[in-house]
Order: sequence, then C-alpha cells, then structure tokens
Amino acid sequence: MLDGKKSLFSGMQATGTLTLGNYLGALKNWVELEDEYECFYCVVDMHSITVRQDPAELRKRARALLTLYIAAGLNAEKNCIYYQSHVSAHAELAWILNCFTYMGELNRMTQFKDKAVKHADNINAGLYSYPVLMAADILLFQSDVVPVGSDQKQHLEITRDIAERFNSVYGDVFTVPEPYIGKQGARVMSLQEPDKKMSKSDENTNASIYLMDDPDMIIRKFKRAVTDSDNEVRYSEDKPGIKNLIDIYGAVTGKNTAEIEKEFASCGYGDFKLAVGESVAGMLKPIQARFAELSKDKDYIDGIIKTNAEKANYYATKTLRKAQKKVGFPERIR
Repeated sequence: MLDGKKSLFSGMQATGTLTLGNYLGALKNWVELEDEYECFYCVVDMHSITVRQDPAELRKRARALLTLYIAAGLNAEKNCIYYQSHVSAHAELAWILNCFTYMGELNRMTQFKDKAVKHADNINAGLYSYPVLMAADILLFQSDVVPVGSDQKQHLEITRDIAERFNSVYGDVFTVPEPYIGKQGARVMSLQEPDKKMSKSDENTNASIYLMDDPDMIIRKFKRAVTDSDNEVRYSEDKPGIKNLIDIYGAVTGKNTAEIEKEFASCGYGDFKLAVGESVAGMLKPIQARFAELSKDKDYIDGIIKTNAEKANYYATKTLRKAQKKVGFPERIR
C-alpha cells in the first residue's frame, strides 16, 4: 500500500506494435483502475533486450508505447507511466532476488522453454532469469495486485514464492502480490489461427489487428479472417473463428452473445465480418487521432517521461534501500 491506496503494477514490452488483443484484454481495463489504485504502468524495455533489438527501433517503439498508453486513455497525472530502464532499482533488486531464487524454479518456467525454441541462436542468461527481473518489477512498488493473463500466472506465482522466502528470513520487507481479479478483458484470438492468442509478434500480419492499422486495413483483415463453411453466426466451441469474432464484436459494442446472434441471424459471414471490422475501426479512430496529436507534442511527452521517472524512482528506491539494508549492504553516506 502506498500513500493510503493499494498499489498495482503492470507493463508491456517495447517490442512490436500493440494489437487489438492488448487493448481489449488489458489496456482498456487499466483506464478504470486509476481512482481505486496507485497504478504503475511500465514500458518494459529492459526485458525486451533478452531478444536482439535494433537500438534505434527499440527507442522509437518504447516512446510510441508510452504515448499509446496515454492515447488509449491512461491519465499520465494519475498513473505513473515510465520506462523500466529509467529506474535502475529494477536491475539492482533483481540481483538480490536472484540470490533467493532456486534453479529448479527457473527450470520449470514454460515461457523460457518456448522462447528458447524460438530464439535457439540466442539462449542467454537474461532470457533464463527473466522471471526474477519481473519479480523485482512487481515487488519494488509493494504491489498489492497485478493484472495477469493466463500466460503470466506462472510469473506471479514465482514472484510470490520469492517474496515469501525473503520475508521469512528478514521480516515483512515485500508485499506479497495477489492476482487482480476484475472485469474480465476480452481474450482476442488470432484471425488466422483462432485457437491461438492474437500476438504482436505473429509473422502473419493478417492474423493481428494493430492499433495503428488504418480502417481499410482493419476491414480487409477481418474479411480474410478464418471461419468455417456453414455460414451461421453462432457462438460455439466448435466454431472458434466465429466465436472469436463474436467475442470481439461484443467487447467493442457492449452487446451480449444472444443479441449478436439475433442481429446477424439472417446474415452470412461476409456481412458479419464487415460489421466487426467497421466497429473495431470506429473504436480505434479516436485513439489513433489522439496518438497522432500527442506524438507531435514532444515537450509534453518529455515532461511525462521525466516526471514519472522521478516518481517511480522515489518509490522504487525506498523498497530497494530496505532490501539492501536487510541483506547487509553498507549504508550510503549522504
């Protein structure tokens, strides 16, 4: 708890371009949390370099992501939106926590195994110890809650284990975080492989809707979306493509499944895909306009970066100094 409010931490990697899945599944819902929690939203650029990045492109994407957070509705005065790399306490605490993390725990992390297959030519130590840096991210801000998707549950579990292990030795240094259970964000699947989650790293660009896609591109991608052969707009587990489109349309319009099935009862897939595409394009239009406006205001974005880095450093350093003292590091002479 910070300043009388429970704290919440989350972040997204500064790689690729955010998708409709990132927005409907997480970012859209973050906007509703700012009054209830002290929120820290990180542009996760330190994690990003576990995979080789073009330096200029990484800087460009990190700034674009921070700007997009604001364009999507996050209030930069109420929420602390910052670059991970601007807060050195992330790396410093991660080293301490590495010494309280067991090899067996890291060996069980499924995301490392998946990424090691994808990046077999660069299986580095950072990729292996990624969960420890993520634990530091969360614990630095005494986070009470962390919004997690199904693919991040394992990371929160190891964070809790590390925090409890440290606390059992040194007392209540870290808040042990709980998963945030709020309004369920839409789980958006690939438009080309609807049994897989939509991903910003998908090599097939037709599989994902990117937040900066123009309306024509969005509609074309939905028209190409994989469905099935019976042409009936019906929500069913054996119709994953149509089920995904119904989920997306419902998340954008606020309509429930029964209403959607009734609305398109006499329509074929072509009309339905067009309607989904138009609704998504309409939802993203003001976000894109706001992003373009913010991108031109260099002084404003620079000010947010500076102010929020100072705020994040203030809270992170308080936790770091406490952990450093507990493990026996000499106090700094001021």
